[in-house]
Amino acid sequence: MKTLLLIGHAANARLWEHELLERLGVLNCAIGVSLSQEVSQQPYFLDAVLNAEARKFDGCLALAAPPLNPVSFAEADLVINLTGGGSPQSAASMLTLSIAGAYCLGEGLCRLRTVTNSAPEIVARVNGQVVAVARPMLGDRVWLSRDCNDVLVSCQNLIISCVKRFFAGKLEPVPEPVAPTPSRPFLIGYGRDLLQGLASRGLRKLKPGSKSFYWQTGYRLIDGAGIAQSRKLDGPPFMLLPDDGNRFYADPFAFDHKGRSYLFVEEFPYALGRGIISVTELKPDGSFDPPRRVLEEPHHLSYPNVFQHEGSIFMIPESGGANEVVLYRAEEFPDRWVRDTVILEARCFNDATLLEHGGKFWMFGTERFGGGSASDTLMVYSAANLRGPWQPHPLNPILIDRAGARPGGNFIQIEDRTFLPVQDGTLKYGGGLGLREVMLLNDEDVVLGEIAPIASGPAWHGAGIHTLTRSGRLETIDSSP
Repeated sequence: MKTLLLIGHAANARLWEHELLERLGVLNCAIGVSLSQEVSQQPYFLDAVLNAEARKFDGCLALAAPPLNPVSFAEADLVINLTGGGSPQSAASMLTLSIAGAYCLGEGLCRLRTVTNSAPEIVARVNGQVVAVARPMLGDRVWLSRDCNDVLVSCQNLIISCVKRFFAGKLEPVPEPVAPTPSRPFLIGYGRDLLQGLASRGLRKLKPGSKSFYWQTGYRLIDGAGIAQSRKLDGPPFMLLPDDGNRFYADPFAFDHKGRSYLFVEEFPYALGRGIISVTELKPDGSFDPPRRVLEEPHHLSYPNVFQHEGSIFMIPESGGANEVVLYRAEEFPDRWVRDTVILEARCFNDATLLEHGGKFWMFGTERFGGGSASDTLMVYSAANLRGPWQPHPLNPILIDRAGARPGGNFIQIEDRTFLPVQDGTLKYGGGLGLREVMLLNDEDVVLGEIAPIASGPAWHGAGIHTLTRSGRLETIDSSP
């Protein structure tokens, strides 16, 4: 049996170590636990801030905790040292992490505020050699506890990924990113981000007619190359799918059927407080009527991924809030849909996007673990049959990347190459979109190419886009103003 040794802190232990040990327990490895007696110097004000925020938020993984319970162990294949220092006691390889260039966990978490406009990177090393990098998405940027959870869940995901690749013989050296330089004291950075964030949210609520979030959908009819080819919002201008101010439309999916063009969208009525799926048909004059609802559940629905298979039309909308992925089938297209099969259960899986390749179905999407981000951890599942059973890829999670993990539309074929649109959440959710080529996809590995960002341009008023789909001449996008 494969063996792991987890080295935790005897002092200054934190909750994330306990959650990591629990998650490692499902990897079919024997796990030993030892404690380092070295006392790492913790930033003076970090725990004071986290304890103060704990009155508002429960479950921050960076809070102090009792040390792990030691489990005696003879020898390990891989040592996971959470203390950031030391050397293996045997010939075993040793895995360590650094956060934003800091080997001390507390210092790394402080750099979420001491580095201006922090975009942290987590670097994994085996015996000092960089083997993997995670780029977590920070979904809050106001409360430190929430940002700590995003980072620490990404640390767990990165460790799990490295363990799987280590035992599969697929852990290889990668370039080391440049570590950021802190530019301000922790309390000044924390206070400034907190006050500015709360003020911005407060002013937004006071502004007449303002919405906490708002999206706009655009469409156009084109011949020939589109955004996927030019990598820019150029060419004929997009027309706006109008809303009445009481709802917004997002996640557009274009779909052609029997010579007619349809536009499926997430419709979010503010009075309802959750998303539903709606559709509208392209009229002869090239415009759309207001979308009409076709699918509603007690939970939020979005990302209406519509496709055809063996003579039937299916849809897999996002339903991560219900912790399931459901395959719907059209009984009367496009207005009547029924639940056909629950293909994933007990998973917060987001923006499921399908690809048929090598005689199998492959499903890409991001998965949320605990208090982490829903948008930065790419997971891949496969099945011989559309209805399943669906199996997780043995190397899941495939990658952790705020700018290149969460799908933003159907796979795109350009000649003999396959690209996945991916969302860029570096600055904010929905901040941009890029394309990643599928370089390798099989049961042994998944490899995506570098991100090719889609640049802004005169065809759309938004600075960036969030979704890109095309069917025939109909090309659709959306963005948050």
